[in-house]
Amino acid sequence: MKIVKYPHPALRVQAKPVLSLDKDIQLAAGHMLELMYASEGLGLAAPQVALEHRLIVINFAGDPENKDAEVVAINPVILDTKGAISDREGCLSFPGLYQSVRRFKTVRVQFFDLKGEPKEMICNDLASRIWQHEIDHLDGVLFIDKMGSLGRSRSEKDLEQFVADFEKAKKKGDLPPGLEPKL
Repeated sequence: MKIVKYPHPALRVQAKPVLSLDKDIQLAAGHMLELMYASEGLGLAAPQVALEHRLIVINFAGDPENKDAEVVAINPVILDTKGAISDREGCLSFPGLYQSVRRFKTVRVQFFDLKGEPKEMICNDLASRIWQHEIDHLDGVLFIDKMGSLGRSRSEKDLEQFVADFEKAKKKGDLPPGLEPKL
């Protein structure tokens, strides 16, 4: 398992609901947490590792030692939102790219944990931003889609480089030849 980079088509897939909490889902969540920590991320969604599950992992503190800040969320949904705030945002599928993105300041999220227990959480600021960013991934929406026109134009060269790197990886055989990016 590895984190796929833009413009890998898995990043534009509408993830499917998890219908059973089997061993594969539990193993995927564990591997995703390891990858997230190794990449110094705060969250990771299944489409970012080319899985089509509605599964995300988060550690609001970004600290693998702080298990209290860790969440494995299955089939998460945002139930309510309030306010708005713009702040700098990045993504593990776009290493090195950061731009200002407008998000809701507060979200109320519902999800199931790995035991199948329903959970609900109300978060503000950075935690709210992480939920929105990761849930967007489950719908094939990327943070570049949320950028304003100025942020998007500032990112143009970086995005072109991601596409060039993707094509180079395909030619080298690092990616299957049938993968066509969905920009």
